[in-house]
Amino acid sequence: MQKNLLKIVLFPIMLIGEIMFCQNVGINEVTPEQTLHLGSQTGTIRVEGLNDANNAYNGGGVDRTYPVFVDSNGDLTLKTTAYQNSDGSDAFISTAPITSTLAIIPIVQANDGYETTEITSYTFTVDRNTILEIKYSLSIEVYRDATLTLIKDAYARNISNFFTLDTPTLAATTRRYAASSKCYFNRNDFLSNPAALPDASAGYIYNSGTTYIPLTTGTHTLRFYGTVCSGTGNVATFVRFAGGPDAIFLKLY
Repeated sequence: MQKNLLKIVLFPIMLIGEIMFCQNVGINEVTPEQTLHLGSQTGTIRVEGLNDANNAYNGGGVDRTYPVFVDSNGDLTLKTTAYQNSDGSDAFISTAPITSTLAIIPIVQANDGYETTEITSYTFTVDRNTILEIKYSLSIEVYRDATLTLIKDAYARNISNFFTLDTPTLAATTRRYAASSKCYFNRNDFLSNPAALPDASAGYIYNSGTTYIPLTTGTHTLRFYGTVCSGTGNVATFVRFAGGPDAIFLKLY
């Protein structure tokens, strides 16, 4: 009968006063190269404190896995923290109300049918090169004007949201992160029947995006923008951002 033996190689321990010097420990490894070296090609580590019976952050399930993180003490944990996380609350009104709007006004503006606005920004400092994860879900309402008149013309509108990094002003060549767009179109027969009642539904549509941005050491600013385009020419449009339940998640790795 074959027996499986656990071989632990302990190297000498030296005590000098209250200081202990201990060389590497190997499990199934004769010449350990780290403080603890598992030599088996099929070896695994089990931590009872991280299983589903003992840890609220472990969702259980035989075929499911969960990421393990390291906290500031070097302890392994399943709990993750973020620089910014709305976590079920409204990201844009719980701490700083936002009432960002955009309007395309016929005749008054340049004849390009395009407008943009900065919605909010986040500034933070990192002391090492890192990766920033961004996730957002932003509500959008589309109307004809600021009195919230429903659109009943035959023209489509494109509404976009995105982040920029360390660019105080937006230019055509600016790198846009986590861009997401929606096309709003209402099929009222406005041209043949201008008096027809609009049949569009009022309510929220959403832009959502996810991206990862490499950051270098120093202070960085993320700026969150919204745009609206009605095509060539100015077709009256009014867009209200962040009027509904919104979410944002920023995590530094």
